[in-house]
Amino acid sequence: MTEMRTDGNNCFVCGPGNDIGLQLNFRIEGDVARSEFTPSDMHCGFDGVTHGGIIFSVLDDVMANWIYLKGIRAYTAKCDIRYKDSLPIGTKVLVEGHCIKNRGRLIVMEGKMFRQDTNELVAETQASFMVEALTKA
Repeated sequence: MTEMRTDGNNCFVCGPGNDIGLQLNFRIEGDVARSEFTPSDMHCGFDGVTHGGIIFSVLDDVMANWIYLKGIRAYTAKCDIRYKDSLPIGTKVLVEGHCIKNRGRLIVMEGKMFRQDTNELVAETQASFMVEALTKA
């Protein structure tokens, strides 16, 4: 399933209507959500280095979009991240997310970000998502 989101038009990471956002496109390949991203100087923490919050946001969104592209609405309840290396601006990365466990209203996801030039791991996350409860009529 690949489709344009209608509920996330202004999302900072994937919203096509957010003029200052990253506007990433996510897709499912097999059972993995994927996207690519090249940070610019607008995404710096220290000079020349991508801000960790940008890295975190992209990883959170690749996991959330795996869930969305499976037709499920859920929100991040908890997320742990491990930064493995700095990410120089202008360095293209591949992000991917997949499901580790899906039980009832709890979905546990894993996300990873790799440099495309060296295939080195930049950061990895593990997150718990809560499926939205059905709205009562």
